[in-house]
Amino acid sequence: MGEIGLVMIIGLIVLLAIGVPIAFTIGLLAAVGIWMADVNPMILPQQFIAGSSVTSLLAIPGFILAGEVMSAGGLSRRLVRVAETFFGHLTGGLSMSTVAAGTFFGAISGSAPATTAAVGSIMIDELEDRGYQRGYAAALATAVGPLGQMIPPSIPMVIWGVLAEESIAKLFLAGIIPGLIAATGFCIVSVLYARHHGVAKEKRATGKEFLFALKDGIWALLAPVVILGGIYSGMFTPTEAAMVGVLYSAIVGLFLYRDLDWRKMPSILMSSMRTTAVIMFIVAVAYGFAWVMASEQIPAQLTQALLALTDNPIILLLIVNIMLLLLGAVMDNISAMVILSGVLIGLGQQIGLDPIQLGAMVVINFAVGMVTPPVGYSIFVASSISGLRVETVARHIWPFMLVLLGVVALVAYVPAITLWLPATFG
Repeated sequence: MGEIGLVMIIGLIVLLAIGVPIAFTIGLLAAVGIWMADVNPMILPQQFIAGSSVTSLLAIPGFILAGEVMSAGGLSRRLVRVAETFFGHLTGGLSMSTVAAGTFFGAISGSAPATTAAVGSIMIDELEDRGYQRGYAAALATAVGPLGQMIPPSIPMVIWGVLAEESIAKLFLAGIIPGLIAATGFCIVSVLYARHHGVAKEKRATGKEFLFALKDGIWALLAPVVILGGIYSGMFTPTEAAMVGVLYSAIVGLFLYRDLDWRKMPSILMSSMRTTAVIMFIVAVAYGFAWVMASEQIPAQLTQALLALTDNPIILLLIVNIMLLLLGAVMDNISAMVILSGVLIGLGQQIGLDPIQLGAMVVINFAVGMVTPPVGYSIFVASSISGLRVETVARHIWPFMLVLLGVVALVAYVPAITLWLPATFG
């Protein structure tokens, strides 16, 4: 590997180790790489602009805003109520209701932290009041967050689709079965926990209560149908679907549920703009970093180095998944995807991995990173909502981590898990 490659890789490790924010780290290293290569420095801002100007990235602010409006408009609260009427009377029913609510909200927001925030703000106190340990409740809210990245629409799937030039709609389909498997695993954990700790069952909802919850929550339940149905019917693209989601959530919140006040809109818009700005800043500087890496052929060199270790695709997949899990625990997943995309795409081609399966594997590995200290955003969100220390939440999260690791293994070694739906409906 050349001098520039060594400087950039060592610099990345050192700067992250001393706590420099990831966006500043990769921006600085991109500038250093341009300087060392004696290339016109104007290329760097051009790459920053190019990285943030891809049309498909317009879906990101749309899905972020849609999630914020739906949460403020009462849709998430009604989803929880519907889930409770279905599962509340079962062993571990309230915990399973949290999983179901996270699954539904994940099909709206596309974001792990947003899903954790929406579900956790309602359910953590409720779970504690019904006999669950607060640490378990916070860990559960953390764990359902990644469902927002697996189940479509998914913001990381949009970014990977742009990077790999793959169909975003097919990537969305690839995440559905892994997301449902993870949700099923969380429900099993819920039952085992309730039995072990003697959590009492809730009374079964009456027919009247069930019908009221269903009637009250019907507009919330229809949100994923409108968004995803529009995409797969061909009515609109994923980018347009994000804007339809914003419009739908605003109409429902303002005029049907009337939980959303016009006076709340400026704060909702500001919150969405802050989240979008952070993501787009990382994407922009990461594009510059990735351009320098590609121009120095560093991804190709790293791919060859990995292939030199072994030519066994099973072992290679294991090495790649371990690497992704470790990086997901210490790096922001969006910047990590942009930086590693060249290496991963090249490696996938070398071992014959389907590009859609590769994309799902990358996104799901980094989704696990969202619940893993020290950079797991979802665990910090749950810690903030619950008032517990991150270490306390982390101590309770290991059963959910086992489920997520099982999903990672299935995605890597059973192609049908991610490829059957895209092949059938893509």
